[in-house]
Amino acid sequence: MTSTKPGIQVSRRALIGGALATPFIRIGPARAAEFSYKLATGQSLTQPINARLEQACGRIREATNGRLEIRFFPASQLGSDTDLLSQTRSGATEFLNIAGSVLSTVSPPAAITNVGFAFSNYDQVWSGMDGALGAYVRAQIEKTGYIVVSKAADNAFRQITSYSKPIKTPDDLKAYRIRVPVSAIFVSLFKALGASPTSINFNELYSSLQTHVVDGQENGLVTIEAGKLYEVQKYVAETNHIWDPFWLIANRRTFNALPEDLRQTVRNEFDRASVEQRTDNARLDRSLKEELTKKGLVFESVDQGAFRAALTKAGFYKEWRDKFGAEGWAALEAVVGPLA
Repeated sequence: MTSTKPGIQVSRRALIGGALATPFIRIGPARAAEFSYKLATGQSLTQPINARLEQACGRIREATNGRLEIRFFPASQLGSDTDLLSQTRSGATEFLNIAGSVLSTVSPPAAITNVGFAFSNYDQVWSGMDGALGAYVRAQIEKTGYIVVSKAADNAFRQITSYSKPIKTPDDLKAYRIRVPVSAIFVSLFKALGASPTSINFNELYSSLQTHVVDGQENGLVTIEAGKLYEVQKYVAETNHIWDPFWLIANRRTFNALPEDLRQTVRNEFDRASVEQRTDNARLDRSLKEELTKKGLVFESVDQGAFRAALTKAGFYKEWRDKFGAEGWAALEAVVGPLA
């Protein structure tokens, strides 16, 4: 097996508001490690999650005195999100950082954090994800055979971007061709709003926008900037329509093959990486609107109540309450309040 590529460089965006708390650690070739595993991500190189995961891999190697080496393969180096889920299930890749929206294709209850216009702010998000709602989602994911090895990280509140026109009201989405992740609840959300959603893997998104296979997409500002989507989009509607987590999952068999002390080290260091990444994302999000405006994007405010009313009228909330069931819906509403 060839060694991993040189470590990710510190991005200018990651330094907004102050330097990262710890320097990047370059992961070299394996040197007689007792366990040599791989960690893959589908996120762009400049996303803070990659920096924090790479640092965690270095800390794990140091803390285990070289017994466990985790080689890091970010930015879809080992395949698309769909490929990586299959690889992790089989054990060909031992660890995977994956968006909850994509993970829901194999664990549908994971999509409960993606209910449209459910979360109002990050206080609700982290109260839920570090509490009973997060425990519920983790348990549902682990029923599929994966192991969740850390706290959820931040894949951000999502905004709608467009090329041909601003999106200000639900009516602006009628028949609009918009890219969404490979996730049933995203498709359902935008169909309920009258749009024409298409599921496309992230590594194909830029080219799909560039060639107008779709006219718009929806992601957090960090992803919009990291993926250079401002080059092929014009408008941003500040909808905050969905919050999405990152989950770090592992192949159950290979994770359980590690001695207990190594498993605990892995959990501790990846928990630390998730918490640090949350702070990185919050700092970046505060500055990115100004930066993206300078790069040509036009931001539009929206009436979130109008979108939520449209979803209620279309039966979106009732449909997903029935699909998730009483236990999951109660866990969500305990955090966000009653949903129409």
